[in-house]
Amino acid sequence: MKEQKATNVTWHEHKVTKEEREKLLKQKGVVLWFTGLSGSGKSSVANEVANKLHNMGKLTYVLDGDNIRHGLNKDLGFSPEDRDENIRRISEVVCLFADAGVIALTAFISPYRKLRNFCRELAGQGRFLEIYTKACLETCEKRDPKGLYKKAREGIIKDFTGINAPYEEPENPEMVIDTDKYNIEESADLVLKKLEELGIIE
Repeated sequence: MKEQKATNVTWHEHKVTKEEREKLLKQKGVVLWFTGLSGSGKSSVANEVANKLHNMGKLTYVLDGDNIRHGLNKDLGFSPEDRDENIRRISEVVCLFADAGVIALTAFISPYRKLRNFCRELAGQGRFLEIYTKACLETCEKRDPKGLYKKAREGIIKDFTGINAPYEEPENPEMVIDTDKYNIEESADLVLKKLEELGIIE
């Protein structure tokens, strides 16, 4: 992780607490971290979960990998170092959303365990759910919604996860959703059921 460069900075405590914000919103601020290979269904499932929660009157926000690279992280590529910085930044941002009382969902390949665990520690106990959208490489390549696997196989894209860059599967995720087996709506319903079981939603 990056070291603190700025000096003479002091944390300023706010009068309105996290608990008070959650009371106002009538919900608990949490991070739902969707991880998996490109084409595994991360973005689709995260968006469907957010849609269902919104229809239940819950305040949500989805931070999607490609969207973030159009703005906040537009200066980063896909080298291991840039991938680390990409996830470090989004971890800080998504935890701010959760601190505001929002149910914050992310959809990032996030291939390295250490970075996913960084966000888990940052979010705090009971406020981080790692959701592994698991699909075999063959399925992901068959879906290939953005044509990225084809380009990676042709050598046009370097450092592509699953082809010529590693993906470290979660060891103890809160959820594993087999998207070879479940469609988008079924997968989203499984997430909502888990949130109910954990008391995050009623």
